Amino acid sequence: MSPQVVVEAPGTHRVEPHTPREPGPGEALVAVHAVGICGSDREVYQGNRPEGYVRYPLTPGHEWSGTVRAVGAGVPGSLAGRKVVGEGFRNCQVCDRCHAGETTLCTDGYEETGFTQPGAMAATLTLPARLLHVLPDDADLTAAALLEPAACIAAAALKGGARPGERVAVVGTGTLGMFAVQFLRAVSPAELLVVGTRNDREELSRRFGATDFRTRDQELPDDVDVVVETAGSASAARTAASLLRRGGRLVLTGIPAPGAEGLDPTGLVVRQLEVHTVFGAPPDAWAHAVRVFGAGLLDPLPLVTHELPLTEFPRAIELVGAGDPKVGKVLLHP
Repeated sequence: MSPQVVVEAPGTHRVEPHTPREPGPGEALVAVHAVGICGSDREVYQGNRPEGYVRYPLTPGHEWSGTVRAVGAGVPGSLAGRKVVGEGFRNCQVCDRCHAGETTLCTDGYEETGFTQPGAMAATLTLPARLLHVLPDDADLTAAALLEPAACIAAAALKGGARPGERVAVVGTGTLGMFAVQFLRAVSPAELLVVGTRNDREELSRRFGATDFRTRDQELPDDVDVVVETAGSASAARTAASLLRRGGRLVLTGIPAPGAEGLDPTGLVVRQLEVHTVFGAPPDAWAHAVRVFGAGLLDPLPLVTHELPLTEFPRAIELVGAGDPKVGKVLLHP
């Protein structure tokens, strides 16, 4: 039988046989092709994810791709056989925020695939069909497994509203930063600066469309129109704000450690900066990510450095937390 990973409690897991759950009304059964590991999966395993944002025992896995094998009552039969990715937030769809399209702000409480609901570290995943986004028939499902983090950055790109000919910048050179470079490149900026801490990321940044690369200890501009921060530290947020012209637009996607000192509110007000934040991706951001991916403007594959069988879950978690600059995105295959 095919395996699944179950995290019983922080630091404790097992790999056991997986039994698919047949889809009920409004649901779809997806055969998982690949599932990505991110820092939040490591938090689940270590037990330091914030209270209320995880429920044990749990099958993790919120970054995934697959193929629909069966659908339940009320779901179009034409969905069967299609390649898909899926949103993680299990929103209620009836509160005012959901009706406004802001499903990540659902007022009915937090529920998410791979954290409080069964995730994709298994041979199959059964979930509401309304969360699925259909991919082109020729889509590379290994690359598509990274569309969840890409959708979060698509949300940032939409909020930043960069226009052709503007000067834009990305702070952070990890997976999210490299996605941000690609989304911003797609709007034809006049300049696209990447600011990081590692010189070894310059080549990849330029490959994805950066016109300039600098580390934070180098001289930096202060007249950028739009900056997307992806590094997840308070110092990165401050650097991002310092790059902007007066009236510029800042989008923060990283989550610093608790107690971190934030941005200077006086500077934000006097410089009239427009500040946005992103936590998760609503449907329009998912649709944008899938559209850009389908158009060939988003290339996730260079970010994947390790592909392992699902049974090597412990090694995958170790790789993600090792701090090795040679480790990029780690994927598991059921």
